[in-house]
Amino acid sequence: MRVFRRRQGARRHRAARTPGITGLPRAARVGLGCLPGLSAAVALVLCAYGVENAAETTPRPAAARPTAKPYTAPRPHIVLRSHWLGDAARKQPRPRYDDRVAAVFVHHTDSPNGYDCADAPRIIRDLYTGQTGSRDWDDIGYNFVVDRCGTIYEGRAGGVERAVTGAHTQGFNHGTTGIAALGTFTAGMPVPRAMIHAIAALSAWKLGLVGTDPRASVRLVSSNGLSRYAAGTTAKLPALAGHNDGYMTSCPGAALHARLPEIRQLAARLQHRPKDPQQGHSRRAVSSDPGSLRSPSQAADRRWGR
Repeated sequence: MRVFRRRQGARRHRAARTPGITGLPRAARVGLGCLPGLSAAVALVLCAYGVENAAETTPRPAAARPTAKPYTAPRPHIVLRSHWLGDAARKQPRPRYDDRVAAVFVHHTDSPNGYDCADAPRIIRDLYTGQTGSRDWDDIGYNFVVDRCGTIYEGRAGGVERAVTGAHTQGFNHGTTGIAALGTFTAGMPVPRAMIHAIAALSAWKLGLVGTDPRASVRLVSSNGLSRYAAGTTAKLPALAGHNDGYMTSCPGAALHARLPEIRQLAARLQHRPKDPQQGHSRRAVSSDPGSLRSPSQAADRRWGR
């Protein structure tokens, strides 16, 4: 068998095709052969540095600032009006609403005190019948009624959580809610402890919905001159006030009115407020002017004012 051997010149001729390499020392040629691997390694290092540098120079999102703790109170148990109204309901226009409840007015119903609490629904129904009957109001004037056992009843229709316009404090029915203590609390009459706690709990909840301190003062605009203030006058009143703070009357009675500072303090504690009153939540004036609103309850607004 004939074997063909490559000529020695062929290898040299092939190497000559790569100019500049054969003339280099062996170590240099080995280094150049490793360049692709070195380039990859360098690229990996640069990439890692770039990622790390970017992580260091990219602005970090600012930490969320802690929000101020809202001063609220839980909603107390409220017996709905269907419990006491039954089939005595009269046809009436739709409820009117305000944008918020800025203040609470406390009343008494000027009715006997020695009732059994089981009879409270009947007594409230009698109040409703008198106000919507002989007085020709569209509904009971109070937003809530509290009996001597501390039970809270929904009064005026419209929803306990909403800012229902009442007919309880002439000139200041708008932007307020009316809480009536079932009974008569003139000077010397004892005010049941359960009733005090219920009024405080209800006030703390309603005022807490808009962040109002029960110990603060609010600015309300009188809607008519039959109140203590001329129509259009801005009055500075307690956020938790007695009926006689806005109208010339003895309501809610001297005994109950004397307990209002205690009720304010208790309501503030129920909102988990510090001991010092916080005035900053209640500086915006709230208008009590009904404007163009007209309904039969407007007559109640004019007449209501013991």
